[in-house]
Order: sequence, then structure tokens, then C-alpha cells
Amino acid sequence: MDDPRTTSLLHRPDGEPVRILVVDDEPDVTDVLAGAMTGEGWLVRTAADGATALATARDFHPDAVVLDRMLPDLNGLQVLRALRREEPHVCVLFLTARDAVEDRIAGITAGGDDYVTKPYSLEEVLARLRGLLRRAGMTTESGTHWITVGDLTMDEEAREVRRGEATIDLSRTEFELLRFLMRNPRRVLSKDQILDRVWAYDFGGRAHIVELYISYLRKKIDAGRTPLIHTVRGVGYVLKPDSS
Repeated sequence: MDDPRTTSLLHRPDGEPVRILVVDDEPDVTDVLAGAMTGEGWLVRTAADGATALATARDFHPDAVVLDRMLPDLNGLQVLRALRREEPHVCVLFLTARDAVEDRIAGITAGGDDYVTKPYSLEEVLARLRGLLRRAGMTTESGTHWITVGDLTMDEEAREVRRGEATIDLSRTEFELLRFLMRNPRRVLSKDQILDRVWAYDFGGRAHIVELYISYLRKKIDAGRTPLIHTVRGVGYVLKPDSS
């Protein structure tokens, strides 16, 4: 089987795409998050300050908001309180560099649903959002939890990977890296793209960590088998069956 079966997709009960509002004053952050969420099939809007976020929410009616605590006009707690008055059922995921216990408590007490601190993995942010939306009963699912590329299969829900009949044990980071490759079969992914998606958006350009984990994956996925992970010199990596 060469065609990948995609992961289960979240959508609104009426079949429309999930709507996410990302609020952060750092363009690099909003661009990376919006790109990852768009890749999930979600509709995404962004805002760089609290006033714009509230105006966008009135028009967009998001299902969830990813909200930075530190904004140039209003702070995240003020935005949250205003959001709750107009969109009482919206899910709110705080995103901040402030990880003190009192900051977490303040965010949750103000009505936030979850809290992720920077630096973070994009997969963690997406997973937290999926969990919030499911628990809130705001979405339904379609499709399967399986991704298949060649004879490599991944069960995203059970976090199990098989190559042919063999089960492959992966660390958390190895699993997230392989998942990103499998969601983009035959697409050459640069080291920067992989860093953005699997590791923190501000990981510092440490491309050698990608090389290291690709080598780990190759030892587990490709050792003694026809290679699926290929290097495109000077560009990045691609996952594809040898016949593709």
C-alpha cells in the first residue's frame, strides 16, 4: 500500500472545519502555529494584540483560542475574560513563557482550559487542542487513526508503529518525528521545517538534532529493510517507498 491513510480528522458537528484563533505578538510564532493547524484541516485566524483578537473573535466565532499571556495592549487574562463574556463555550489554551505555579493558577482560575509554556513542541500544542475540543463536545471525528506508507503503519491513538509484521518501539520524540514524516509522504522536508514541527519553534536552529534523530529512526525503521527514509542532499529528508 503506497497511499497514506490519514489520521482521524476533527471537525465541527455540522461538518465544517474546526476554527482556531491564535493570539500572539510574535509573527514567527503565529506563522508556525497557523501553518501546523492549517495542515490539520482547521480554519485559522491570527491576531497580534488583544483588541484585534476580540474583534476577530466576534466575526470568526472560534472553537478554540491559543492565547499568549503577554500582549502589547491587554494582557491574556483580560482578553480571556472578555472572550468568555461573548463566547462562553470557547476553549482557551494559554501559551506563555511564564511557567511559575502562580501564573498557571491565575490562568486556570480566570477560565483558561489548559496551559503550555514556551518553548514547546507543536505536536503537544495540537494534541492539547484536540483534547480540549473533544472534551468540550465541540467536534466529531472522521477517518481512521492509522497512517500507512508502504509497509510502514502507525496507529496514532495507540502510539504503535509496525514495519511489515514487526513492531517498532520508539521514544516520544522519535514517534513525533516519524509521524510528521508519515503525514507528509514523498514531500521533502527541510531541517528547519522539522525543527519547527517536532521541537520548539525557537529551538535555535540546531539542525544537528534532526540529523541525530533521523539516524535513530533509520536504525529502527530501515535497518535490514528497503529504506523508506531518504536524504535529499542540501535540502532535507523525505519518507517514501523505494518504488515511488
